[in-house]
Amino acid sequence: MNADGIDSAVAAVSGAPPGNALRRFFDGDVWYSFRTSPVAIGAAIVATVMIAGALFAPWVAPHQPFDLASLSLNDSLLPPAWDSEGLRKFVLGTDDQGRDVLSTILYGSRISLLVGVASVLVAMLLGVGLGLLSGYVGGRLDAFIMRVADVQLSFPAILIALLIDGSARAILPAGMHSDWLAIGVLIGSIGLANWVQYARTVRGSTLVEKNREYVQAARVIGVRPWRIMTRHVLPNVLGPVLVIATINVAQAIITEATLSFLGVGVPPTSPSLGTMINSGNNFLYSGEWWLVVFPGLALVLLCMSVNLLGDWLRDALNPKLR
Repeated sequence: MNADGIDSAVAAVSGAPPGNALRRFFDGDVWYSFRTSPVAIGAAIVATVMIAGALFAPWVAPHQPFDLASLSLNDSLLPPAWDSEGLRKFVLGTDDQGRDVLSTILYGSRISLLVGVASVLVAMLLGVGLGLLSGYVGGRLDAFIMRVADVQLSFPAILIALLIDGSARAILPAGMHSDWLAIGVLIGSIGLANWVQYARTVRGSTLVEKNREYVQAARVIGVRPWRIMTRHVLPNVLGPVLVIATINVAQAIITEATLSFLGVGVPPTSPSLGTMINSGNNFLYSGEWWLVVFPGLALVLLCMSVNLLGDWLRDALNPKLR
């Protein structure tokens, strides 16, 4: 029997439903749960608007905040447009360099989203791989991976990210330091700080799935262990992983904002929402409140909408709540 025949046989044993996947989704419980949940719909609208604004910032932003030729110090520290001293072309005011706050938020959200999504992908790939291997192989390998996970869980994630980020910056030569390298180091440090949740969740699900009939059938007909793990066990343990990943995107964005606020995250030349809050904090007590309030509000709305979607997805995928 060839590889395709083996996959078909195992799919038949596992009860994989035939037909169009998109049509099954719109006819399924998840989509019904979404369209009957006002909170999920509202969170999805807010998240979509903010993500679209970040992705299309070069086209939707009123100004180019990083174009030095278009900046003027005469426009620095202007209040929002509804204030008597504000200008209509700067809706949310300007910062100390004359940059439009609204445009800077749109551009800064791109960096925050990039770090958040990329770090979650790093954590998910590492955690899912180790959890799958740990649960399926078992034995000493399982014990070693779980003890490493237990040790890491004893430290706060922000402390792990700080340690990894600081160590990487100290090891790399000074000539290699750049904005994109700093962002890459930040992504790696946050990802390495959050892989444990995925590993423990996937390990527990794998321990259950590897004793199911379709896995036993695959072993009997000669499917290799690696193929069983990746083609048959993995798709059946991804449900909880998607929920964790959705919630962790918001957590990763907050972690990036925290590190940037502390001055060890995204460099000031490529500001994120955390960097904007850090810079605006220097002017907070002199009355320029908009430099902190509006980036902070954008951060809250983005993280809250993603968290609400994660909560909805967790309930939608829970068979006990259907």
